[in-house]
Amino acid sequence: MVVPELRGWQAAEERLARLTRSLRPRLARVARSTGPVLATAARTTRPWIARFAQATGPRQGRPRTWRYTAGATTAGLALAAGVVTAAGPWDSTGQRTAERDRAAALEHAGGADHGRGSDMSRGARPGGAAAATPRAAPSAAAVLAGLGGTGGAVRPAAEGPALAPVLDPLLENPALGTGRSAAVVDITTGRQLYGQGAGNGLTPASTTKIATAVAALSALGPDHRLTTRAALEPDTGELVLVGGGDPTLTARKDAKGAASLRALADATATALAGRGVHQVTLSYDTTLYAGADLHPIGVNENLARVSALMADEGRTDDSAGGPADRVADPAAEAARAFGRFLNEHGVRTTAPGPSKATGRAQTLATVSSPPLSDVVERMLTNSDNDIAEALARQTARASGQRADFAGGARAVAARLKALGLPLAGTAFHDGSGLDRADRLTANLLTALLRTAADPARPGLRPVLTGLPVAGFTGTLADRYTGDGAAGIVRAKTGTLTGVNTLAGTAVDRDGRLLAFAFLAEGTTDPQAAQAALDHAATTLAACGCG
Repeated sequence: MVVPELRGWQAAEERLARLTRSLRPRLARVARSTGPVLATAARTTRPWIARFAQATGPRQGRPRTWRYTAGATTAGLALAAGVVTAAGPWDSTGQRTAERDRAAALEHAGGADHGRGSDMSRGARPGGAAAATPRAAPSAAAVLAGLGGTGGAVRPAAEGPALAPVLDPLLENPALGTGRSAAVVDITTGRQLYGQGAGNGLTPASTTKIATAVAALSALGPDHRLTTRAALEPDTGELVLVGGGDPTLTARKDAKGAASLRALADATATALAGRGVHQVTLSYDTTLYAGADLHPIGVNENLARVSALMADEGRTDDSAGGPADRVADPAAEAARAFGRFLNEHGVRTTAPGPSKATGRAQTLATVSSPPLSDVVERMLTNSDNDIAEALARQTARASGQRADFAGGARAVAARLKALGLPLAGTAFHDGSGLDRADRLTANLLTALLRTAADPARPGLRPVLTGLPVAGFTGTLADRYTGDGAAGIVRAKTGTLTGVNTLAGTAVDRDGRLLAFAFLAEGTTDPQAAQAALDHAATTLAACGCG
């Protein structure tokens, strides 16, 4: 689950040029054939585009990986750099500038930041007032509008049997262990083109996060934000730091677009000074969540204790993704950091302890996360387990379930059922896929991807835009670099001991968009299994089996 760093531009420039040249014929066919679908999506999302374009503009500062991610896949079309180039000129919203700016972003950690280069903390003003109206959540709608005028009908993908002679031998590779579930679906029509044990429930590992993402976006919407607040109990002098379940809250000086604990302390100190208060009893409230905070896997460097209040995911180092040692009590550590920041503003505090804010507590200041669309993208690109478990609990709360592991699992399943997705053979126990008791099928994973591509459900689009891009971002940054699938395959990876999975989208040689899911159990060599799955996805993209 370690997120590799992207290579520098000097190393990637030649590869990107080759990729663009090789993609141009295929991408031209995509542009010609996707008019009706994309035109519909453009009409659906036009109000969102207008809000986004009005609220955003050219930004100063280093380019962000989110721009490439957001621009590369739209309305179910896995658009890589060359697709956008073929579509037309760059625009000011950043959707097409994404591909151009990706070059500079290659010098930074892949998928580590999906922010805007602006303060997403909403100003942290006294009384919880926002400094400005929150910007609209990102979407890939600008690319949709750019392609919407092209003509021609969408070509259906090849008939199912044509894929079997190609994929069967690859998926029979002994490196893929003793249990497999595989499916390929034409995203345009929803027709299954290939299946091998597609209804068999297997351990999905981190591909579970695709289901968590769909459920959370369905329950909360892409614009939803998670708010942390500081509240003063009247007449007692108790200041309560109330956790809102924001897994992206940071105590670092450079918040990089996340909600800032320092900004919250600054605004809180200002509010206290206005009341003539210079000393408080500090406490913290984590009651938004319920039940055990320790994942069934136990203490693990891939996941902190699941708490409604944490800063920097409880990491003990300066990492932003991947495995790391975690503090024993993330909430207490965040409250101690908050106390130190208050001290710097002249507010004396006691050592913090657990409490619960009453209904009479007066909110002094708030900070809010980036929109859920950003948070989902970061979760998928980085394979971030802390975000995944937080989103499962937020889905539980929005669904009237208890905000614990079991409640989150029930809520995710209920949301997917409400969307009409195939749940036979599935079982959910967490949001991250770290629980080996989870069961997903290739049928469900491909259905999730196709649902996220539905032009009638633009709020689910971050599920596609967050998928790592082969050879470019996140957990696929160092994969597919020499096999011709870079930028063509986008997929969520999954790895546990004896388990290797891959699910995502690929544009085939004839410009047809396919969703695929490959799950393997009983693997003994993770590298060989990973290579086998990558080879299957690459072959699918190169096939043109029609």
